[in-house]
Amino acid sequence: MIGWLRHQKHAFTAALRRLGAQPVASLLTALAMGVAISLPGGLFLALGHLDRLAGNLPAQPEISVFLDAGASAAQKQAIAERLRQADIAEARYVPKDEALAALSSAQDLADITAGLTQNPLPDAWVVRPQTMSREELVRVAAALGKLPGVAETHLDSQWADRLQAALAIGRTGVWLLAGLFAIALVAISGNAIRAQVLARHDEILVSRLIGATDRYIRRPFLYVGALQGLLGGLAAGGVLAIAGGILRAPVERLAGLYGSAFHLLPPATIEIVAVLGLTALFGWLGAWLSVARALRQVEAAR
Repeated sequence: MIGWLRHQKHAFTAALRRLGAQPVASLLTALAMGVAISLPGGLFLALGHLDRLAGNLPAQPEISVFLDAGASAAQKQAIAERLRQADIAEARYVPKDEALAALSSAQDLADITAGLTQNPLPDAWVVRPQTMSREELVRVAAALGKLPGVAETHLDSQWADRLQAALAIGRTGVWLLAGLFAIALVAISGNAIRAQVLARHDEILVSRLIGATDRYIRRPFLYVGALQGLLGGLAAGGVLAIAGGILRAPVERLAGLYGSAFHLLPPATIEIVAVLGLTALFGWLGAWLSVARALRQVEAAR
């Protein structure tokens, strides 16, 4: 065990020495990896913020029941009785005068409502059904729409359903894009390691002649690949931090115009650790593939 740890320490030190010997090349490789990682990482964070924004909205769908202007008192009473049944969790009556007052108090609409000679809005009920099933919600809305005295019903969850469907497509796209960029990371790391292997071709030949195993020769290059991947992950974090700092003020200003306190949040610790671990893994994999191919070529040339 002590011998194994000594070999690992020696390989790790050699990897740090090789990276330090070519600081510009190492920095450029890390930046290339960072830019490649930042795109799917940024999209993943953006989807997370959109999901959080959607989660801050009312989670339970509502049905707006608009009454006919000529509805009789008996019809209104029958509608109120229907809304007390077991399939309705909550029902709130909104008189047309209250709706007009709320509309008049809204920003940029006061001038429009001030010019009205009569109230064009209908009386309405805002209904929250017991069920969350899309099919049941449609059924309840259709049943309420057939009641005498009801002019129209509107199911307010359609936009939320569309948003969730769009977010699901976006998540799938992010994972596909992340897979493509993972391949790119392996290729970038492999090319960088291949250049180092070619530069040390004679050193590898001498090591093989004195009995060095492939594992011994491969180990420092694997550490170099993992460290390059780790540096690439840190570079991606820097790119995303700069982008977040630039976008924070405009996003908060836009949210403020809609009366929301929404703001951008930094990635969670588990997300940062996952990104750094994956980039180190992909760097290690690219190095392993490159060194394995180079060693086969050296063996064939002997």
